[in-house]
Amino acid sequence: MTNDRGLIVICGATATGKSSLALSLAQHWHSIIISADSRQVYREFDIGTAKPTLAERERIPHALIDICDPRETLTLAEYQAQAQTAIAHSSQTPFLVGGTGLYLKAIVKGLKIPRVSPHSSLRENLATLGQKQLYEFLRQVDAIAAEKIHPNDNTRTLRALEVFYVTGKPISSLQGENPPDYPILQIGLDCDRDRLKDRISQRTQQMLDLGLISEVEKLGHKYGWDLPLLGTLGYAEIKQYLLGEISLDKAKELTIVHTCQFAKRQRTWFRAYPEIEWFDALVPDLSDRVLQRMQTWRIDHQS
Repeated sequence: MTNDRGLIVICGATATGKSSLALSLAQHWHSIIISADSRQVYREFDIGTAKPTLAERERIPHALIDICDPRETLTLAEYQAQAQTAIAHSSQTPFLVGGTGLYLKAIVKGLKIPRVSPHSSLRENLATLGQKQLYEFLRQVDAIAAEKIHPNDNTRTLRALEVFYVTGKPISSLQGENPPDYPILQIGLDCDRDRLKDRISQRTQQMLDLGLISEVEKLGHKYGWDLPLLGTLGYAEIKQYLLGEISLDKAKELTIVHTCQFAKRQRTWFRAYPEIEWFDALVPDLSDRVLQRMQTWRIDHQS
C-alpha cells in the first residue's frame, strides 16, 4: 500500500483521554480519525462505548464507527481491510485511535489473517467432541498452531480447526506479519493506577448521567437480552440491574471494578511494544507535547 503521509497511532488504556487528544490533534492537522475500538463499530451502542458525539464527528471526520449491525459480527479481517482502505484514502496523515490492541496490531504489524468467516454449524459439530479431543485433532493437523494454543483454550482451538476444515490448510501457514511500508508514530497515554481509577469512576457516573440505563433498556427490548454485546463491559452490569438481579449502586460498583481490571489488561498488552512512546495523560500541556513530537517525526520521515 502506498502511503507517504504515514500513520499516527494514539493508544492506551480506557479513560486515559485518547479521543479528546485525537480530536485536538486531528483538527490541528486537518486530518481524520480512524477508530480502533471493537465496540464502537456497532450502531446504537453509544453511551456505554464512549463513542464520539455527533457534534465531534461533524467537526472531525471519523471512520469505522457505526458500520455494523449489533446482531452481526465484524471479523478482525474485515476491520483490517476497512481500516487499511481508510488509511490509503486519507489526504492527510490519519490518526488511528483506540484501546483494542488486536485492532491496532492488525494495522501496525500488518497481521496476515485467514479470510475465513465463522461457520456456526461447523463449530457446533466440532464443539460436541469436547475440548480434549478437539485439541488432539489440532495437534494432528497443525502442530505449530497447537504449540501456541493452550490445551484448554476452546475458542482458539475451534478457530484453528475451522480454518483448517474450510481451507484445507493449517492456520499456522496462513498467519504471520506483513508490516506496512509507511512510517508509523505510536503515542501511548498512561497515568498512575489510582488516578486512572478516579477517571474510570468519573466516566462511569458520566455515562449514567447521559442515559446509559435507558440505552441498555432500549437495546435489550429491541434485540433481546441474550444479545452478545449486552454481555460486554458496562452493558452487562446495567443489564443485571434492569433484570432485577442487583441494585444500581452494585451495578455501578461492578462496572468500575471490571473497567479497572480491563484497563490493567490493556496496559499489560501495550507495554509489550517498545515502539510505543509514552506520555503522561494528565499533564496540562499534553496536546502541545504530543504535537511537538509529531512535528519532529514528520520532519524525520520526510527527510
